[in-house]
Order: sequence, then C-alpha cells, then structure tokens
Amino acid sequence: MDTPDQQTALEQAARKRIKDSHSLDGDAGRLAHFYRGWASSYDLDVGRDGYCGPMIVAELAAAVQTAYLARHRAAIAILDAGCGTGLVGVELESLGFRLIDGFDLSEEMAEKARQTRVYRHVRGDVDLNGQPSEYFSASYDITVCCGVFAPGHVGPGRLRELARVTRPNGFIIASIRKGYAEATSFEDHVRRLQDEGVLIPAQCLRDGRYAAEEGGHYWVFRVPEKVSVPTEERP
Repeated sequence: MDTPDQQTALEQAARKRIKDSHSLDGDAGRLAHFYRGWASSYDLDVGRDGYCGPMIVAELAAAVQTAYLARHRAAIAILDAGCGTGLVGVELESLGFRLIDGFDLSEEMAEKARQTRVYRHVRGDVDLNGQPSEYFSASYDITVCCGVFAPGHVGPGRLRELARVTRPNGFIIASIRKGYAEATSFEDHVRRLQDEGVLIPAQCLRDGRYAAEEGGHYWVFRVPEKVSVPTEERP
C-alpha cells in the first residue's frame, strides 16, 4: 500500500500529465503521440484526479432516454465521440445501453476501449478536428462527448460534426471544462450554431463536479428536425 507521501506524489504526477495534455494545441500528431504513451496509465491518473465526468455524462444520457426517447435503452444507438479508454461506455453499459460505438484519435486508447467489451465497434485514428467521414449523417440517437472539449484538444466548432452524425430529434451530451468554456467563449459558439439551425440547447448543468482541480459544465443539445449545414466553421 502506498504511503501518504507516495500517494501525494502519484497524484501530482497524474495532474502533471493531465496538464501536459492541455498544452498540445489540438495538433493531431502531438496528441496521438502523447496518448500513445499515456494509454496504459490513463485510467489510474484520471481516477487519482477525481474525474467524474464519464459518470455524469452517462447518467444524463439515461435521463434523456427516459424523458424523450420511447424505445428501450438497449435499442438506443449511441456514439461515444472521443471515447478514450472507454470510461463513458462502461458507465453507459451499466445503465442498460447496449448499442454503443466509439472513436478516438489514439489507436492505443481505442484498443483499451475495445478491451472493455461494452462497445459494438471502436475506431482509432479518427480526428474530430478533421472530418470523421467514417460516420454517416443522422446515424445515432444520442452522441456523447466527454473530456474532449478541453484545452489543447478539440475546438467548440466541432459541435457541428456531432450534430451531423446525430439523428433529427436526437441528442448531444457534452462535458466542458469550466476554464476552457471561458477561454473559448463556448456559449458564443453555441448561440451561433443555434442561430444556424444546427442544434438547440436543451439544458446546461453549470459549475458541476468534473475533476479535483476544476469543475465543468454539462450541455444537452437537441438536433432539430432539419439540420442546416452551412460552410464549415473552423475549430
């Protein structure tokens, strides 16, 4: 068993790796390289940092299904965008969801997600900052995105791509680090996409628990009946 000093050192090392990941400026090559080396210790590190985002996102998906989607959870198609090692998928499966697909930029992280055995399909080497054309439009009832809208990762303009793959009257559920939301004027992007008819904000849980050192916001968006897809917004 680790001593208190050893535990503190482990927590500090974990937070350093998390902080380092936030300085990669969304560059796909640097992010993939970083997560290649981090995949084996990622779950332990975010656990030490009190990361509860996956549980909250999954529980929001369950609440949305109960409130708005008539079919049983086992028949609801979900895309876990930026699935990492599968933390959200495990929570979703525990709540009764069965048709879960995922993708991640890192093939090593995606392989960890496959090993959970809760996903139908998991793709690696998919860059949300690019064009994840592997996924057909209007394919999913719910798209979840946890831990992705964060410094150095994915820009808020990519909500447009999440709306593209989600069915009309389906839902997008996304966690947003509080500092990131402020730095990127996240709500301005939301208003712009709403004005364009891309998505409709349904709910936002503000200043919720996220990780030990920082809180977060949890957005629920509804995809309108007819989705407008104007000129691509830059991240």
